[in-house]
Amino acid sequence: MEHLETDILHTPVLLKETLSLLQPSDGGLFIDATLGLGGHSETVLGSSEKTEVIGIDQDNQVIEAARKRLEPFGDRIRIVQANFSEIKKIAEKLKRPDPSGILADLGVSSLQFDSETRGFSFRFDAPLDMRMDQNSGSETATEILATRSEEQIANLIHEFGEERFSRKIARRIVERRAKGEPIETTKQLAELIERTIRRGAKDKIHPATRTFQALRIAVNHELEIIEDFLTDSVEILKIGGVLALITFHSLEDRIVKQVFQRLAGKCICPPRIPQCVCGAEKKVEILTRKPVVPSEDEIRQNPRSRSAKLRACKRLI
Repeated sequence: MEHLETDILHTPVLLKETLSLLQPSDGGLFIDATLGLGGHSETVLGSSEKTEVIGIDQDNQVIEAARKRLEPFGDRIRIVQANFSEIKKIAEKLKRPDPSGILADLGVSSLQFDSETRGFSFRFDAPLDMRMDQNSGSETATEILATRSEEQIANLIHEFGEERFSRKIARRIVERRAKGEPIETTKQLAELIERTIRRGAKDKIHPATRTFQALRIAVNHELEIIEDFLTDSVEILKIGGVLALITFHSLEDRIVKQVFQRLAGKCICPPRIPQCVCGAEKKVEILTRKPVVPSEDEIRQNPRSRSAKLRACKRLI
């Protein structure tokens, strides 16, 4: 197992802005649905001795690091190993409904991203795993690239990575596979993409970035579970409770925006449909007219925060 102490003091993204929306200093129960290294939870717990937190994360390595960080708060923190999509079931099982606030930071934990063995980053040569819960038994990125058709791989990279060279990348992956040389490591995939896409002088990101993002999303079913998570979260919030979401790419942010609009009573059906079928009903008030983004100072101190967007809503009924 890798050493876990190096990132224990990791600073969470948009911390001040998130706390101003959640207002944990008033006390109450909060659910940190993506506990990560515990940075948000630490500040929430530290804001009032009457504040409690249920932390949820599916990665046991991350939980181990967060547990050490949050140990001083004793029984005011309870950690559950699960996917954030199970939030309603967890609240019911713990008999702790009606939280004052729910937070989810949908970015990859720095501990995961900086891991030399998990396959999230092409900075290290590692097996292409990418599972946030390595005990889940779900497909790894290697298995996806070994079993999907060229068209399926291309569609996956295009849809989840918004990569305009998705078909060319998929073709090269399948050609290599046909030669008996499957893509099994981060270095193999990154080098293949570098050879396939010419990096322009103005490009700010590595050519493999979007493909790695797409595979991570596919492996962990990240987009599929967001809508249900948002709906369930609003359902278990107390009246006046706040749900705050931090996203890191446009696909996630678009889903959050649309679900918030629907929950705020705005019909999102196509204009030609004669009757609303999207189920729009005014259950929440949207607190962020536009997404809150990091300041220039935060981006300078933490470059990974540059794509973060924060949206929040308050339950009305």
